[in-house]
Amino acid sequence: MRREGIINTLIFLSLPAVAGAALLLDEPFTITLATRAAILALAAVGLNLALGLGGLVSLGHAAFFGIGGYAMGILASHAQSYVPLIDTWIVIEGTKSMPVIWLVAVIASAFAALAIGALSLRTSGVYFIMITLAFGQMFYYFAISWPAYGGEDGLSIYVRNDFPGLNTLVPIQFFGLVFTILALVLWAMGRLAASPFGLALNAARQNAERVETVGLTPFRLRLVAFVISGAITGLAGALFADLNRFVSPSMFSWQMSGEFIVFIVLGGIGRLFGPVAGACLFVVLEHMLSGVSEFWLIYVGAILLLVVLFARGGLIGTLAGRAVAHD
Repeated sequence: MRREGIINTLIFLSLPAVAGAALLLDEPFTITLATRAAILALAAVGLNLALGLGGLVSLGHAAFFGIGGYAMGILASHAQSYVPLIDTWIVIEGTKSMPVIWLVAVIASAFAALAIGALSLRTSGVYFIMITLAFGQMFYYFAISWPAYGGEDGLSIYVRNDFPGLNTLVPIQFFGLVFTILALVLWAMGRLAASPFGLALNAARQNAERVETVGLTPFRLRLVAFVISGAITGLAGALFADLNRFVSPSMFSWQMSGEFIVFIVLGGIGRLFGPVAGACLFVVLEHMLSGVSEFWLIYVGAILLLVVLFARGGLIGTLAGRAVAHD
């Protein structure tokens, strides 16, 4: 097995190993930290499709993360209050079923990504970055001014939503569910990257003009990638809101989008398991350094600077000892 494959396997298995050890030591908070790392990794895996393969630096992916979170919050809040979501000529109830909530979150995020991508992908470079940032902030300020669902105070959900056959309030069971989803998405992303679509998307990132000469449209390739990316990040948002049993406008903030990019840079841009490594490292640093200083992000910034200057392949690239094509 190649060195990078071994490293990927070790990083991936570190999450269930930590959760299993925490279960034996009766430390549910550590299991929750592992669950948080897995969810944030899932969100970054979504962005990595657009950033790593498509070369699309999006500062608005928190919009999809927040849409997924609010999809959960709105549906669950109506279920717990027994007030229909829509009560006109058709009645739509809220729900506490995780599969239904995930489906709504993915569809809503995908449609938002389609609309945002159709407009923002007509630009490139810094203009694309700024347009995606603007869309994310639009959702942020809309959520703040939406008093029906908590406004700037956010929205609390009293009990975690349901999944058939599981007690999701048990930390290890919820972790197992999240980890399974992360594993499935990583497998799908690996297959997608090696598919003709993934190869064409990667080629469009490197040289769009040559891709056009063989009859492919870079705009369509990027738009499809952006929609898939937004849908995955939206699913992560629904899981994140369920983990915390709380949703707030901060899920839409540009800082959240920036964190996703930090995960990818720390782990390795374009590498399948880069977001997993970056998210795990970030959560560990957050847990360890936040007790040392309230300005713990300064230390994270210093580490990020060192990675950008001396380890452009990220954590995985440094350990594997070789670079991918776009490093």
